[in-house]
Amino acid sequence: MTQSMTDLELYPISASDVKESFHEALSDFASAPVSALFFASIFVVFGLVISNITWVTETTYWLILAILGFPLIGSVASVGFYEISRLRAAGEKPTVALAWRDAWSSRTGQLPWLAVIIIVIFLFWFFLGHMIFALFLGLAPMRNVMSSLDVFTTPAGLQMLAFGTMIGGGFSVLVFGISVLGMPMIIDREVDFVTAMVKSLQAVLNQPLIYLSWGAFIGLATLISMLPFFLGLYVTMPLFGFMTWHIYRRATTGAAPVT
Repeated sequence: MTQSMTDLELYPISASDVKESFHEALSDFASAPVSALFFASIFVVFGLVISNITWVTETTYWLILAILGFPLIGSVASVGFYEISRLRAAGEKPTVALAWRDAWSSRTGQLPWLAVIIIVIFLFWFFLGHMIFALFLGLAPMRNVMSSLDVFTTPAGLQMLAFGTMIGGGFSVLVFGISVLGMPMIIDREVDFVTAMVKSLQAVLNQPLIYLSWGAFIGLATLISMLPFFLGLYVTMPLFGFMTWHIYRRATTGAAPVT
């Protein structure tokens, strides 16, 4: 645990901070590859299981919603990576058992509350996405999206994609805003989840261009890395998780980027 909220101050970040965070993320990855790949494997396996279920049951439209909504829960999925970086900064050797134990220990008792909020938003996206699908394509003769891709090129399909992307983007901005610094802050400090959300959102509102550009890049790269078979997540999830931690540290400590 580091500082209390009484002396927490937010500092602006720059493109140089993002760049240096990438180099630090590579160092974290190289120093704890087994732990990083273990946490990434959880979500690769989860993605493969869900995709197989939807394929067998011919309900792959649910998989489309899950894939598009995955960036919404990226911060929850990255808790293990935040802890690996925190342990390294504290001079400890990260292991799977240590990172898992510390990430969900009693000292981070506020973490489940923020995780629940994010997951509820994710589930609401599922519900709303299904409603959008029914609104625009409810009468379309389609059960399996993968065998009926031409339905998306129809006027109704294109309208659905445009409207759904706009709504999904709004959800993504909200979740990113409250979690990009909120999740690592709860792991790092004695802070309640409401304060962490507010501080995180405050940082994003103070520098919307750099934070939202960073968030958009994470979302796009994460979606691309799911092809083929979610295997790209073995690379993108650890790197983005580690980078987010180091960006958080710069935003809350004012540490100058390494030159």
